[in-house]
Amino acid sequence: MTRALYESNLHSLPLIARGKVRDNYAVGNDRILMVASDRISAFDVVMSEPIPGKGETLTRLALFWFDRLRHVVPNHLTGIAPESVVAPDEVPQVQGRSMLVKRLKPLPIEAVVRGYLAGSGWKEYQQQGTVCGIRLPGGLTQAAKLPEPIFTPATKAEAGAHDENISFAQTQELIGPQLADNVRRIAIELYRQAAEYALTKGIVIADTKFEFGLDANGVLTLMDEVLTPDSSRFWPVDSYRTGGSPPSYDKQYLRDWLEGVRIAESPWNKKAPAPVLLPEVIAQTARRYGEASLALLS
Repeated sequence: MTRALYESNLHSLPLIARGKVRDNYAVGNDRILMVASDRISAFDVVMSEPIPGKGETLTRLALFWFDRLRHVVPNHLTGIAPESVVAPDEVPQVQGRSMLVKRLKPLPIEAVVRGYLAGSGWKEYQQQGTVCGIRLPGGLTQAAKLPEPIFTPATKAEAGAHDENISFAQTQELIGPQLADNVRRIAIELYRQAAEYALTKGIVIADTKFEFGLDANGVLTLMDEVLTPDSSRFWPVDSYRTGGSPPSYDKQYLRDWLEGVRIAESPWNKKAPAPVLLPEVIAQTARRYGEASLALLS
C-alpha cells in the first residue's frame, strides 16, 4: 500500500480550500483539482491520524459511479488526467486520488436519499413516526427497508458545524420549486439504480448523499463524490438483519469505537481534538473501506 497522505501540498496550483477529506486547487478559472487525502472525520471532527489507502479508494469508487450513472445526470468530470496539470514532482501526491473537474455553482443543500431506517432517521422514527418530517408506516424496526426511497435534504454546514435536516418546503425556498423537484427526482433515481446494482455485489446501500451544482449554462450537474463509504451507509447483504444496526463497510465502525472512548473517565464530547486512533482501529477502518471497493468493483 502507498504511504498515507494526510494533507497535500501543491506549489504549482493555488489552494482554494481544505475540506474534511479533500484539498481543492484552482486550475484556471473554470476547473478544480480535487485531491482526496487519507483524512477521516466522524461527528464532523477530523481525526489526527490518516487511514492508509482511503483517498484512493474513494476516488476509484467515485469515478466508477460517475461513469455508471452518467446517463441519469451530467457530472463534473472533465476527462483530463489530474497528473497533467501539476508539476512533475507533485504527481505522487495526486496520482490515483484526484479528479480534475468543472468549476460549478454548488447548490446550498445535500441531497440525502434513504432506502432503509437507520441513523438519525431511526432515532426520529422512534420518537415521532417520521423521518425528516416524512410520515412512515407504523411498526417498522431498525434497519428495515422503507416502502420507497425518501428524499431528506440537509443544509451544508460550515467547517466544524453539523449539517441540519430540512424539509422539502425549505429546499424549495432555498433553490426554487422547479430545481428542488429536479434534484429530488434525480437523487432518488441515482439511488435506485445504484442500490439495485450494489445488491448484485452483496451490498445494501442504506442511504447516501449527493451534491449538485449548476454549470455555466445552468445545467444541473452531479459533483463532489458519489456513493462512497464516506457519503453512504453500506451493509453486507450476508449479515444484514433488521432489529439492530447491521455491520457496515463505512465509517460506522469508527463512530462506534469513538462512542466508547473515555477521556479522564468521561465520554469524548465529540469536539476537537479527537481521541488518538489506535493502530487496530486504523487497520480495521482501512479494511472496511477496502472491502467495499473490492465488492462493488469486482
